[in-house]
Amino acid sequence: MAILPILTVPNPILKEISKPVEAVTDEIRKLMDDMLDTMYAAPGIGLAAVQVGVPINVIVMDLAREGEPPAPKYFVNPEILEIVDDLKPYDEGCLSVPDIYDTVERPERVKITYLDYNGKSVTEWAEGLYAVCIQHEMDHLKGIVFIDYLSRLKRARAVKKVVKFEKFKAAG
Repeated sequence: MAILPILTVPNPILKEISKPVEAVTDEIRKLMDDMLDTMYAAPGIGLAAVQVGVPINVIVMDLAREGEPPAPKYFVNPEILEIVDDLKPYDEGCLSVPDIYDTVERPERVKITYLDYNGKSVTEWAEGLYAVCIQHEMDHLKGIVFIDYLSRLKRARAVKKVVKFEKFKAAG
């Protein structure tokens, strides 16, 4: 398994629309395993394939709290089937926008369908942090980063801060 580089804003690949996956193959499972290792190392709770430069409809997630055993979830070609009208504000962050957090309002419950690690079709309701995280990651598949929900000024400041941080990190 490998730790993959995570793309950060304003990398144009993050704005690409991800493509559907034809089948859950060993190659897709290897990508998901590598993505999970990358997410844990970052550390984060969700990661879309486009964030590691592969614009396909694949997401990994683990919402286990500290001290709990890992509970990885894998999503191939996820879709939202139904949303609950009630919006809930949530402080979000993103591995592609390091050290930037802000409030985004999202539906607090969504019904989703996807293929799991073995290619089995799953349909379920997500609520709370699970609903927020899956919507955040599915936005990545559409070329949307959470800062796109912020004002133009806040978004510009966030990108500037990330670019400065990345230059500093590269200089080393």
